[in-house]
Amino acid sequence: MYITVTKQHMDATFSQSASDFVNYLEKENEGKSVELQEHFFDQYNDRLEPDHVLKEIDGNTAKLKKKEPKFYSLTLNPSKSELKAINNDPALLRLYVREAMKDYAASFYRENPVSVDSIKYYAKIEHERTFKGFDRQIKENQVYKAQIAKLENDIRKVERGELKGSTKKIQRQIGTLKAKIPHRVDGQIVKQGMKKPGLQTHVHIIVSRKDVTNKLSLSPGSKYMESESTLNGKKVMRGFKRDQFFERAEKTFDKLFDYDRNYVQTYAARKTYSKDPYTYFAKLMNLPTNEKSMAFKILGKAGVSVPNLSIPKNQVELAVKTFQQLKKAMKVAQNAASIGI
Repeated sequence: MYITVTKQHMDATFSQSASDFVNYLEKENEGKSVELQEHFFDQYNDRLEPDHVLKEIDGNTAKLKKKEPKFYSLTLNPSKSELKAINNDPALLRLYVREAMKDYAASFYRENPVSVDSIKYYAKIEHERTFKGFDRQIKENQVYKAQIAKLENDIRKVERGELKGSTKKIQRQIGTLKAKIPHRVDGQIVKQGMKKPGLQTHVHIIVSRKDVTNKLSLSPGSKYMESESTLNGKKVMRGFKRDQFFERAEKTFDKLFDYDRNYVQTYAARKTYSKDPYTYFAKLMNLPTNEKSMAFKILGKAGVSVPNLSIPKNQVELAVKTFQQLKKAMKVAQNAASIGI
């Protein structure tokens, strides 16, 4: 489960309306019959209209300044194996979202515990993703496309007499490069905007910055996990325990659906890899044999080319050469694997 928490956008000031985001979340319903459309939902309602969502979010911004976000965006991105575990069932995904939002509420550091009924949120399930410019497949294909573009320009120069050479020879070079382009979907070269294959179901959640009373500010983007200060002579507790939210939301999925999560699929593992790759690989190599074998299979499916590893299980430290090999392989696939594993 890959979870993100972001403010409404990164500009210096923030729009006074959530209309652009709400409209964006409606894009997948375009051209679909009513029975195939996904609707906004909250903790207790399965079907809410976009106008209702917009009115509730825009009307819940009391005393927020222009330089403060009016809402936050959460995404819950189940891996393909997690989606298979629930048969890609929207009803089960809604059940999970509602339980995960309890974890979200409980992660605020406040004197009075925050409950899910204090949170104003609206969620929307999407079943499609498209390739973006930062995707590994796009970047790797672009290397070949850039060479092809240069050769096509060379052909025009030859035809204008600006460059000596054979257009037929250059055409053959172009054909060879096109055949070598590595990433395709159903025979078509992967490009930006193309739909990604396989299960791509995920959830977008729009969460108001203010609680349901429109009085208390609840910011998951706080730079504090747990902090206390004094305001008008009173102790004020503030902060959002993001690690706690990610870890609890992960365990909630496992408990709800009896999901057997491998080490490399955990938030703790991804965080360890980001901060201390050496410790990550040490833990990976010291997993029980069956779990380690499964870990490498999962990494392989996520696009990690795992080198030949012949290190005894009881060896605490990885050989430097092997460590560097595996680290390099992980780095190549890190962007693609962040959701997949």
